[in-house]
Amino acid sequence: MFELKKVNNRARRGEFTCPHGTVQTPVFMNVGTQGAIKGALSAEDLVNLECQIELSNTYHLHVRPGDEVVKQMGGLHKFMHWNGPILTDSGGFQVFSLAKLKDIKEEGVTFHSHVDGRKIFMGPEESMTIQANLGSDIAMAFDECVANPSTHEYVEKSVQRTQRWLERCIAKRRELMAAPDCVNPGQMLFAINQGGIYSDLRIWHAKEIAKLEGYDGVAIGGLAVGESTQTMYDVIDAVEPYLPQDKPRYLMGVGTPSNIIEGVARGIDFFDCVMPARNARHGKLFTWSGSINIKNEKYKLDDRPIEPGCGCPTCRNHSRAYLRHLFKAEEMLAMRLAVTHNLWFYNHLMTEIRNALDEDRFDEFRAEFSEKLSQRL
Repeated sequence: MFELKKVNNRARRGEFTCPHGTVQTPVFMNVGTQGAIKGALSAEDLVNLECQIELSNTYHLHVRPGDEVVKQMGGLHKFMHWNGPILTDSGGFQVFSLAKLKDIKEEGVTFHSHVDGRKIFMGPEESMTIQANLGSDIAMAFDECVANPSTHEYVEKSVQRTQRWLERCIAKRRELMAAPDCVNPGQMLFAINQGGIYSDLRIWHAKEIAKLEGYDGVAIGGLAVGESTQTMYDVIDAVEPYLPQDKPRYLMGVGTPSNIIEGVARGIDFFDCVMPARNARHGKLFTWSGSINIKNEKYKLDDRPIEPGCGCPTCRNHSRAYLRHLFKAEEMLAMRLAVTHNLWFYNHLMTEIRNALDEDRFDEFRAEFSEKLSQRL
């Protein structure tokens, strides 16, 4: 399931096996929230971009088209024609970030859909059922992502409830996987460590998670939600020693290329973020020298690719000048070509990180690229 092949200080090189394939870690998961990458990319495009894991969202797919629809269509893999691994977020973050009206109780959360306003109830059992209907390879436990800042008193009560919800998720997952009509009987479950920016609560929760059986990995949730980058790193540093060594670690919603390199250095195996696709749709493109804004006037007559030597389909076929023109003309192709480049860059950033770990030169790689990739050119 997860083989830890090498450790360099805290950086880890591993291999994760699930029902739809084997994943080399550290890995970046390409975010297709509603079963598609925003920017008009298909599952076939993800194959060509060497994506290892696609990530979709429980809440959004429950709202539309409905998880029962997806189940009747044979599960999310068949529905979106993607044969690789899929992770589904539990919906917890979206419930707490998108829903304007919500009522949090021990049973779960009652809230109104951001699409049509209808009332929805979601708790651990409902989240597990929806994810079982979707048939993802990795289901995430239902949790509360607290607002930042929140008081220590509130976060303590919240993280205790999240732990109780995890125990219910484990029990419900066992029941669902035994059902004769289960879409993916091999579906795995990742716990989510919460605790806001309070190291004592993070550590307490990590210890409580470690006492349980019936889960396959641990995510660090509730970060990259407004706190400083250094605060995020400090929280990871505090909680990492208490995470199981034999299970993959997932830093949710992170982040920039520099964040990823620094996360790997702190023992993280899985990453996801909407940033590469979202930034691409607005013309911000990543290169090995830093990021560029392709809409700038200086690229009007630039016949070079986004990055000379880049192997992505966009750089192999199109110039900066052409891509800038497409953005200025508001052509849909602009977003598709830009997202293609950024996802290629992120996926190949992970390849270079893994190569550096394999060759015992990650410290040098980090020293050369962590700061450089955070620059704007």
